[in-house]
Parts: sequence; C-alpha cells; structure tokens
Amino acid sequence: MKHAPDLEAWLSLNLIDGVGGESIRRLLVAFGNPAAILSASPGAMERIVKKPVAQRIAQGPDRNKITAALRWLEDPFNAVITLADPDYPAQLLNIDAPPPLLYLKGRRELLRQPALAVVGSRNATPQGLSNAEAFSEAASNAGLCIISGMALGIDTAAHHGGLRGSAASIAVVGTGLDIVYPAKNHPLAHKLAKEGALISEFPLGTPAIGRNFPRRNRIISGMSHGCLVVEAALQSGSLITARQALEQGREVMAIPGSIHSPLSKGCHALIKQGAKLVENTQDILDELNYLTLTKNEKIAEKKELAVELPVEKRTENAILLTHLGHDAVDIDTLCSRSGLTAEVVSAMLLTLELDGQISSLPGGCYQRIQ
Repeated sequence: MKHAPDLEAWLSLNLIDGVGGESIRRLLVAFGNPAAILSASPGAMERIVKKPVAQRIAQGPDRNKITAALRWLEDPFNAVITLADPDYPAQLLNIDAPPPLLYLKGRRELLRQPALAVVGSRNATPQGLSNAEAFSEAASNAGLCIISGMALGIDTAAHHGGLRGSAASIAVVGTGLDIVYPAKNHPLAHKLAKEGALISEFPLGTPAIGRNFPRRNRIISGMSHGCLVVEAALQSGSLITARQALEQGREVMAIPGSIHSPLSKGCHALIKQGAKLVENTQDILDELNYLTLTKNEKIAEKKELAVELPVEKRTENAILLTHLGHDAVDIDTLCSRSGLTAEVVSAMLLTLELDGQISSLPGGCYQRIQ
C-alpha cells in the first residue's frame, strides 16, 4: 500500500524511545518537518532539545518497529493521522500538548464530527449504566460523536449508546491499537473498529501502563466540545478528565444522583463548582449551543421523562416500585415502608428483576434501572 511520502519520517520520530511529544513539537517549530529533523546534526538539535534526546534522534528508531507499523497500515481500516494531516481533529489542535500523531483504526471521517465526551465510574450502578447509554444514544442521534476511554462501566455503556445513534462513537485508548484493554471489551473494540473508531497516541505494542491513562484522558476531553460525567466518586479518574476539560475551555456537565450514593459525590462536587446540571439531552445541546432536538430525539426525550413519572398502575409490584424510589434500598427497609413481609417483598423483587425493572446490588440492596 502506498503511503504519504513523509509518513515514515513521522513514524520514525514517534518510535524513538525517550523522545516525547513536547520535544517533537519544539523540533517541528524549529525545523519545519520530520524529515528535516531527522537529517539535522546533533549539534543543531541540541539548541532546541536536551543532548540525550538529540543523540537518540541521531541514532534513529528501531527499524523493526517501523516495519511493523507500515505492515499494520496495510489494513485499509488503519491509519496514522499527523499534525500536518487535514483530518487531524481541529479541537485537539487547541490544547496545550496535542499529540504529534494519532494511530487510528476505523472510520477516519468521525474525526471531523462535533463530539461529546462521556465518562464515569468503572463500578457504575445499573441506573448509571442506563443513563450513560440512553444519553449517549440521544446525543449521537443529535449529531454528536460520543468519545470515551473504553474502560469498563460508564465508558462501555457510553460507547454502546453512541454506536446505536447516528453519529457513532470513538474510543481513545491508553495502549497501542494492537492491544485490547481491558480484555473483556474485545467484542466492543471489534464493533468500534467496524462502526466507529479507536485512536491512540501510543505506538503499537504499548501495554497498559498506569501513567498513560491520564495522558489518554486529555485527548478524550481535548477532542470534545463538552464533557458529561455520569457517575463518579470523589476520587474518580473521571474528575481528572473533567478538570482537563475545564482547563481546555470545554463545557463540563454532570448528571446528579442520590445524596446517599458515593458514586454521586463526584458529580455533585462538579455541579457545586459550576458544572451544568443535566437532566435530559436538551440540557447538553443547550449548554453546547448546538442544535435543537430532531423529531426522533424529541420522541426519545419523552421516553426519558416518562420513566420519571409517578407509577399509575395499581399492581402490588408497581406499588413496591414507589416504595423503592430511586436510591439503593435493602429488603428490611422495603418491608418497613410497605408493611409487607420479607417473603412477599422478596418474591416481588424477583419478579421486578426478571422483568428488567430493577437490579440487585452488592450488600443485599436493590435499585431501579429506570
């Protein structure tokens, strides 16, 4: 497969161990393009970067890595997007440290779409997962590509929702694109590669290393027009993404939850600090000054609102749902609220769970899914 004439030079710079994005960006300003950098003398480079960096560049990359990258690019679904590429995400160019290049697998055209970052807890509640999926699908149908980090929990739900919508979804990962992390998300990664996209600033073969994920997060927020936090504890990594979004001038939004839930504390803290409180999809579009809901979105919006209405159906199970409320509740509390015995309540809970209306949680608690 034929590649752009300067692509190998871009790959060469990216694949030299110990040469980071900041050094590459400074050298590009000084020399103009990767080929000129690679042909410069160590002395000339030392006026721009530290001597060890200049020496590594002069030695060049491992040719085996170059060969592997070029072989990977033979797949028509794979691409490398450089700072000089017209498809490089425009939003990302405006952050403090844009990656010199991005590895991409999937639909290249998604990089040009307006985007919404959706992030949250890896250990999300059933309601949080449902919210992430529903809001992402509605925002995707409104034309916003959903960007997240392919972690378990809220990220996974956001990708599924985004893929169901018309604007699809992009996963920004903290490994090389030849590695799927976490392994449980292998089916999701395959679906994203086919219907959406995966991107990474890390070379092929880069394993999951803790320090790489905050770097990944700045791309998630940097590519987006706004960042929606669905569920997050006070120490959640999602709050790092929200803080980076704020520093990058992006709109930060959060979905509130129960005052008793630890996974709502992070969202409530963001709202106290000025984040937009989001109750429906139109709130997101209004905050981004984007567009009004299409007819399909208005239908979806009515469905979202409908699940919040008081239950009219006077069946025992429906009445139990009203006692359950929207917080996680144990059986003893439900017995106290309803006046029913534990055996009757347990039977009702089993029926509601099988019907998909509630979910069981650790510690013997139950929570409504809608």
